[in-house]
Amino acid sequence: MTIAEVLLQELEQEAKTTRRVLERVPDEKLGFKPHEKSWTLGQLALHVANLPGGIAHLSTMSPAQAPGFNQGSAKSAAELVPAFEASLDRARQVLGGATDEELMADWVLMNGDQEIWRVPRVALLRTLMLNHSYHHRGQLTVYLRELNVPVPSIYGPSADENPFAQVTAKAAGAA
Repeated sequence: MTIAEVLLQELEQEAKTTRRVLERVPDEKLGFKPHEKSWTLGQLALHVANLPGGIAHLSTMSPAQAPGFNQGSAKSAAELVPAFEASLDRARQVLGGATDEELMADWVLMNGDQEIWRVPRVALLRTLMLNHSYHHRGQLTVYLRELNVPVPSIYGPSADENPFAQVTAKAAGAA
């Protein structure tokens, strides 16, 4: 199995959960902020939706200039899942054509003429496309909890969903 195939496999598995979280974002609460220093729900949700494709695209540029961090906001909750699907398609396209050699090559981030980060491309993708995405998805579930929106199961039961209870109930019925 290639490095790209491993990354794609994880991306696809985690996309199921991210999609469920994005589907719960309430349209009427996109301006919600849990703290004055926080992003709005609309900004955070759009960031989560755009991360896979944005980081995959960034990985194709080296050296890359440090991006600005002016985060736009979703105008409606209905745009989040389609934005996420488009982002996944961009990530699939980048990773689908990547060789192990390309993914092990250094990727460099610059701030003007100053090098600020040098890592193998695979480390960039692991750290920002995947781990960073999980971090923000977790933040998004906290926003949902604050808004009394049921939080989906992620790696196990949430206070609102227990996928194992259904399996247990079915198994008990079969006994």
